[in-house]
Amino acid sequence: MRLTALFPALCCSVALVLSFLCLFAGHKRNFMENYHMVTLNTSRIGENLLNSSNVSLFNNPFFNFLNNITNTINGDIDNAIGDLAHEFGVEDFYSAHLMDYCFGTYVPTALANATVSNKDIHKNVTGCSNQTAMFNFDPTAALQKSLDESGIPITLKDLNWPTQIEQGIHDVQILYHVAFVLYCISIGLSFIGLLTALLAVFANGRLAAVVNIVVTTLAFVILLLVSAIITAAIVRSSNVINDYGKPIGVDAHRGGKFLAITWAATAVMFIAIFAWCAECIIVHRRRRSSTYVGGKHG
Repeated sequence: MRLTALFPALCCSVALVLSFLCLFAGHKRNFMENYHMVTLNTSRIGENLLNSSNVSLFNNPFFNFLNNITNTINGDIDNAIGDLAHEFGVEDFYSAHLMDYCFGTYVPTALANATVSNKDIHKNVTGCSNQTAMFNFDPTAALQKSLDESGIPITLKDLNWPTQIEQGIHDVQILYHVAFVLYCISIGLSFIGLLTALLAVFANGRLAAVVNIVVTTLAFVILLLVSAIITAAIVRSSNVINDYGKPIGVDAHRGGKFLAITWAATAVMFIAIFAWCAECIIVHRRRRSSTYVGGKHG
């Protein structure tokens, strides 16, 4: 019996669980919401219009509606901007996950102030989209859906929504699709690695260690690849949103916790490879030692 095989089996178990979490984080309301890939902060959307001195010059229903809001909103400019977003029917945030997106409000307030610090602000998820494999997060469609449901005749064009955001997100959607497939493959390989490691507990030969090296190496390569791809997609998405969205009060936050668990899964699988290589060397040395001792006695 080879009890040392339990350690790489444990590593495969951890990688398996972490891969599952990467795939299913945020797939339903309040399930690992903080493990988002990218969160779109729209609590300040419309600040460019509120700060504009030319709003009253436009004679159309949207700007008449905007004038009515700005005339009735009380308080400082930060509160006014938040109230404006709520009047539009836009949520405070939209967080992207691999199989859906969730939305809601920041509580107790969207913006830090003299009495509320950033660490005191947290998400209150009010809903999520339908869970879908090979999901595409389209912030343009998500925001327009909120505007349509508000019953107010406003489009993203009225809010000066940059078309570069939609194009930039579209450019990286293929990366999210590839990541979804690779996470599924990594889950399968991690499970196989767990099974072969458990079988190796009862097999003392070097062949079992070699088989496990092959399986865990494949799992590691897939996890390394998917972690690199998803990191690039997250960085690209957040950069595009921040570059073009800030002028209209929209910014993005990268999912640091999501990146932490995907790279942690990669790291523990690498440790499993190292453990099996060490096991293979130990078995080889034991065999040589046994052969030497047997030959000497002969």
